[in-house]
Amino acid sequence: MLFSAKVRKRFLIFIVIPLLITIQFFTEDITLRIIASLLLIVYVGFIIFLRDSGRIEEKFDKEFEAVEEDAPEPQRHEYETDHGEDFKIVSPNKEIEIITADNYRTVTTPSGRKSRFKPPDLKQNFEKIATEELPHELGQDEQFSFVLEKILNVVKEAYIAHTSIFFWYNKAKERLTLEKYISSSKDITQRKFDIENDILSKIVQSEEPELLTEISTNAERDVIRYYEKPQGIKSFVGVPLFYGKKLYGILALDSKDIDAFGIETIYSLGRVVRVISILISLFEEKFAETQADKRLNSLLNILHTDKKFETTEELQNTLEHAVADLIPFDAFTFVYYEPADQDFRTSKIVNKTSLKYAGENLKIELNNSLVGKAIISGMPVKIDDTSTETFIRFAQTEDVSFDGSFLALPLIYDNQNYGVLCFESLKKNIYTNADIQFMKSAIKIFAFIVHTFSSHSILKSLLSLDLETRTYNFDTFIKLVGADLVKSQELSAPGTLALIRIDNFLEEESLFESNPFPKVLKSILQMIKDELSPLSILGRVSERIFGIYFFNSTTKDIFLWAEKLRIKIARKPIVVVSKQTTFTVSVGIASATNKTDINEVLEDAELALNKALEKGGNSVKSLN
Repeated sequence: MLFSAKVRKRFLIFIVIPLLITIQFFTEDITLRIIASLLLIVYVGFIIFLRDSGRIEEKFDKEFEAVEEDAPEPQRHEYETDHGEDFKIVSPNKEIEIITADNYRTVTTPSGRKSRFKPPDLKQNFEKIATEELPHELGQDEQFSFVLEKILNVVKEAYIAHTSIFFWYNKAKERLTLEKYISSSKDITQRKFDIENDILSKIVQSEEPELLTEISTNAERDVIRYYEKPQGIKSFVGVPLFYGKKLYGILALDSKDIDAFGIETIYSLGRVVRVISILISLFEEKFAETQADKRLNSLLNILHTDKKFETTEELQNTLEHAVADLIPFDAFTFVYYEPADQDFRTSKIVNKTSLKYAGENLKIELNNSLVGKAIISGMPVKIDDTSTETFIRFAQTEDVSFDGSFLALPLIYDNQNYGVLCFESLKKNIYTNADIQFMKSAIKIFAFIVHTFSSHSILKSLLSLDLETRTYNFDTFIKLVGADLVKSQELSAPGTLALIRIDNFLEEESLFESNPFPKVLKSILQMIKDELSPLSILGRVSERIFGIYFFNSTTKDIFLWAEKLRIKIARKPIVVVSKQTTFTVSVGIASATNKTDINEVLEDAELALNKALEKGGNSVKSLN
């Protein structure tokens, strides 16, 4: 063949162009000329497009055939660039990403979900949750609330609830009390709920579980009352908690989703409330054992042979420590009968709070107060809620800002009232009849102790002698010296007061197995008595100090007498428990001539004694 098929095809395509051009020369119709021109333009453009496409396909076919036949490897083409315009491709991660034994558990799957992901701090976070300790400083109620909060948290997350909440039921008052809750809302109302016609009240009345799967918006406020405002709750489930076959509480869940709970939820929550009831019994058993141990130790401690009740302060401290473990309180008051004044007064106040409370030495109003009622009747007074009305605890002048429970227990021994123990707590209804019954038995011991102390104080006030040394006691000594001052002034006779103090001997106490002071006191006192004249008055001013008034004696004479006594005591060994050592005294001397004020003379003698002690003791100082 002279021409190939491809050439003939091109010839036929190009021959159309002269034909369209000829039409423009042989026709005078303007419309035909315009149509022929447009077709010519379109036709030429189409020919050019087909020509370029053919060249590209032909070139691509040739190159592809060359690669398949000749090149075993793809060839790299290098291009020359101007200076400064070259570039390099830098990879953001030069490390090769591979799956190893270290990371195969955490590799992301194609679907985007992590396969068996294990964070590095998984063990630490789990142990922190699983080994969280029960706070020891909390009481029984606080510890149970702590455990209950953990249970509610688990229940809320397990059922994807909006709120998980627990109420106590008080059958006597027909009232529900919110104990604990875990909620996504901040609008939980903290108050008690009377039994009405809402869903919680229905559970109480029927003692059966309740399930609501679609709560209308308009009915939410009436059905669910533990929110301050509507939350958009759609589902609710609540189950009763039984303890000792009696209804004690309600566990409830709610959700903003319709039909979020079912019958299976009620059965599951039944197992939860059973666990809670078991915890209640365990806590009560533990608390009863712990409380019994504490009460026994408190009673045994107050009966310890080393306990002394020689002063009012010692008695107050003993009672305070004894009642600390017997009964819970936020404020404790010991009301004591003062024999000298013949009235009842607040003697000891313990306030564990920052709230205002009554002060000490407040006289009790017998006719208008709660404590006065306990004193007159001889019976305990218990107020479960002091906020219901204005109660006067001690007197009209008291400044008390407490609201809670109040308990007053009179101390009666041998049909005589020696005081009242008063307890007050910020918690309402905290003191039970069982507590009162126990305290009535326990305070018999306290009443006997107060009776003994009061009788001992009255007897001591009637005695003129110090029981340990058989010398005049302080009150009698001051009374007798005051009378002699008047006599000395009327007779124009001189007088002198001397205070003799036994010096400290702390460094020697370690040499003895027991306290050597009683033996030292007896020996030194005998040496003082041996040097006295019949006109002198000897009395015990304090534990270590003796006072001597010398009638018709000058300070110069007494100074010489005191020096002689000091040397005599310092040189004479005293035998104490198979050991013997020496002890010293310091003496302060003051003139009583032409003075009738015993307090003035006593202050001068004390000043002189202090000067003697400032020198280190074992010395005599005179103040003229």
